[in-house]
Amino acid sequence: MHVDPVFAGWVRTGQPNLPGSPVGATPGERFAAYERVVMRRTNGLFAGEHRLNLPWPRRLGTPPWGALRELEYGAARLGTQYTLDVLRVDGEEDLVGSFDTLVDVVAEGEPALLYVGNELTPRHVVLVLPGDGDRMLDVYDPGNGRVTHLRRDAMVERRLALSGWDVPWIAVRPTGLRSVRSRAYAPAPGAAPA
Repeated sequence: MHVDPVFAGWVRTGQPNLPGSPVGATPGERFAAYERVVMRRTNGLFAGEHRLNLPWPRRLGTPPWGALRELEYGAARLGTQYTLDVLRVDGEEDLVGSFDTLVDVVAEGEPALLYVGNELTPRHVVLVLPGDGDRMLDVYDPGNGRVTHLRRDAMVERRLALSGWDVPWIAVRPTGLRSVRSRAYAPAPGAAPA
């Protein structure tokens, strides 16, 4: 929705109702229906641009590599490149750098994802949105449906408090680079950017 106004309009109003659109009478129902479409892509054998993907059981949530492909091939501006940063093993100094990098790369208008959990495993994914110019991250937490501010010290001290999870595990973030390429398919609400 962040990068495609036509898709955002469909979620809000149901129009235009293009072939293959998931069914939903309200914005919440359309959003939830499209979320299921995205999960089938991120967890399936083939992800964005029909690239081979390591399948992942739905009950374990969204795999980072599937989410990366979804961002690169639909949920970000065409050609934006993404990378995975493993944060769980980082010390405080590395987490400061990772946080600052996230603030910088999303400021250019591209979303990122942050996998959070406990000491043992990642359990939840939040969307990191372009902020308002401050040095905090604006985070959409699907667990409560709200956007909150995340400060650097919360990440460094592993006290994120995002739907009850405190430990940063993985960031799926833009690299800051964009390549030029064309899509092999025409976007439609059933396959359009999220």
